Amino acid sequence: MLINQYFAQKRQESLGGSDIGAILGLSSYKTATDIWLEKTGKILHSNDALPLRFGQFAESFVAGEYCRTTGHALIDPPGMYTHAEYPFLTGHIDRLIVTDNETTSAYKVLECKTAHPFKQSEWGQLGSDEVPMSYLVQCLWYLMLTNLDQADIAVLFGNNDFRIYSIHRDMAIEQELLERSTYFWSEYVQKDQPPPHRSTKDNQKLFTQSINHKSIEASLELYEEIQQLNQHQQQLEEQERAIDTIKSHIMETLQDAEVLTYKNQVLATWKAPKASQRIDSKRLQSEHPDLYQNYLVPIQNSRRLTIKELS
Repeated sequence: MLINQYFAQKRQESLGGSDIGAILGLSSYKTATDIWLEKTGKILHSNDALPLRFGQFAESFVAGEYCRTTGHALIDPPGMYTHAEYPFLTGHIDRLIVTDNETTSAYKVLECKTAHPFKQSEWGQLGSDEVPMSYLVQCLWYLMLTNLDQADIAVLFGNNDFRIYSIHRDMAIEQELLERSTYFWSEYVQKDQPPPHRSTKDNQKLFTQSINHKSIEASLELYEEIQQLNQHQQQLEEQERAIDTIKSHIMETLQDAEVLTYKNQVLATWKAPKASQRIDSKRLQSEHPDLYQNYLVPIQNSRRLTIKELS
């Protein structure tokens, strides 16, 4: 089995550092439901996905920049780390930091990240532990598994801003991570029960199919919630109309101008984006119908929730 395939299999059979943030509701990319779906084998991800390949490529570059900036030496981890008491808690660490090239005993963990320049505001003072919470708990997770006291996060924003942050071990938070992760595994993964507090996106993933003409009776509580929802929807529509009116006034003021200012401050711009290219599917279908048919693929649309107005 290839190394990447082995790690992918272990990730499905255990909880890792990249999972704990989602379980705690701290991730911008995944929810606890996403992790549950992955660990119970209900959804599978390709190990050859472009973001994963780019992440592996960028990891080496960021690690190299860390060495150049700090003068520290790095070694590759010996493999997947596993918790001594709970074998379903694991971690795949990017690099280990050693004192020199002849030393194999690590004293710090290194986590390599890349981020969009627009995300810089989510990171604090250089050298501090002011990092996005999902990355903070990920590093604390690795310190728990390695029994080391410090982790550095090396992050590259775009291609011109390289920073290093430091995370120190916190036993109180570590205990919380241990309790929350073991509870998630025993109560949800092993019992094959999805975690609560789900979003609409979570429910779209959980309940992908419907039974034709099946109907259920709502409780009084749910009926009252739908009444509230209708009220919120009406308020939202009123706000959207007010927003549209103001935007229309701005456009009427600008007319053929691109920039609206007030005392040298730019208030708004109205510009055409750069031209983009797309396939003219209608023309392709008309001029090359056989070729068009060869590239058609079925798409399973998500279920659509429609709220009716109550009388």
